Amino acid sequence: MDKSAHPETKKILTPLNDILRKGLAEVAEYVTPISKLATKVGEEVFLRGWVYRQRRTGNLSFVVMRDGTGIVQCAVNKENVSEAEWKAANDLYIESVIELVGTVVEDKRAPGGIEVRVNEFNLDFKGDSFPIGKDQSTEFLLDVRHLWVRSQRIIDALKVKAALLDSSREFLKERGFLEVQTPLLTSSAAEGGSTVFSVDYFGRKAFLAQTGQLYLEALISGYPLVYNYVPSFRAEPSRTPRHLSEFWQIEPEMAFYNQEMNMKLQEELVVHYTHELAKKVPDILQKFKRDPKDLLSIQAPFERMTYEKAIEVLAGKGLKIKWGDGIGLDEEKLLVEDRTQPMFLTNQPKEMRAFYMKLNPDDPRTVLDADLLAPEGIGEIIGGSERISDYNELMQRLKEQNLKPEDYAWYIDLRKYGSVPHSGFGMGSERVVRWILKLDSIRDAIPFPRTINRLEP
Repeated sequence: MDKSAHPETKKILTPLNDILRKGLAEVAEYVTPISKLATKVGEEVFLRGWVYRQRRTGNLSFVVMRDGTGIVQCAVNKENVSEAEWKAANDLYIESVIELVGTVVEDKRAPGGIEVRVNEFNLDFKGDSFPIGKDQSTEFLLDVRHLWVRSQRIIDALKVKAALLDSSREFLKERGFLEVQTPLLTSSAAEGGSTVFSVDYFGRKAFLAQTGQLYLEALISGYPLVYNYVPSFRAEPSRTPRHLSEFWQIEPEMAFYNQEMNMKLQEELVVHYTHELAKKVPDILQKFKRDPKDLLSIQAPFERMTYEKAIEVLAGKGLKIKWGDGIGLDEEKLLVEDRTQPMFLTNQPKEMRAFYMKLNPDDPRTVLDADLLAPEGIGEIIGGSERISDYNELMQRLKEQNLKPEDYAWYIDLRKYGSVPHSGFGMGSERVVRWILKLDSIRDAIPFPRTINRLEP
């Protein structure tokens, strides 16, 4: 074959040593991602990545490698490589770094039905024996999280999270929303003083933001539809599988929206991203035992259940609960354990809710709020409300909750100048991923979880 007539083939067939002598940027031009190998059957490719596992059978060494986009089995035949290359293919550890040139073939026996028959092999970095093996405890894996983030399971969860964010941003952009940034350091607490982390700010007391909501409320008078995607910090001493001390929220805020409009937007958002995930990452969903059809079956409108009705339902299930009692994780699980569709829990008692939530005109004991509960026993993934737009009502609510008006002076100002009805919500991205992938714990929906007893690594 005349290689000069096929420049792409000639480039691929460049000897491995010649490729490796080039600079990193030049080498990158030769790399084929493992995820693209199915389109390269019969071609010779250059791969680089980390050893996922390895076994030897006679004159064959099977090195399974990963590169972040996928895994592939690479067959090294002793007869086809040099003695040094054969030794390298057998003298390595899990997570050793390798590079190789080989031919892509279909092989039903190989993972994914694709195998690379190796022509040239290089062990770039052998390293030490990897400390993570089978059947490690959860605590040990959290201790070595900096290494465990290499696992396919965590990377797959992060891919789903990225797809969720892409889909959500796409949805909001199509509806005219502007993405903005809000401070992570604040002078006052939004949700409550007992659940904030305080920090020293040049001799002043400041807090890590629980939410960007209050700042978003300021921005809607400049642009009526805004949202952010920022970390939120909650100093809640919780040890449940759905709580983190640091998590990431999408927070839309909308001028001229009442609470019904707010809930309708949430429904449309959830339907949009569940359907998009079912179409875009079905292979990952199936790895986590999630049938993509489950997500395609999510349809609006979602049921609305008032707090008062929820108390009746829970009491009917044998729970000792009365008006004024909080509805937490256990109660939420009971409400949605047998459901396949999300459900809104609405109109909770004002004493239990944040000071900025508008009172329910039909029942002033409650507010115009809603928590969206995911089905299958997951519980809350979105919290939202119509906000107070009236100055006098806001001042009264601050007084009722024993909050100092001077701590919220700039926020109170918003009710003096061009105040309009408005609503918003916060959607915890990790909680959504936990629901979508049926994760036992929210910790696997974020690379480095922060909880009440974990600050490292």
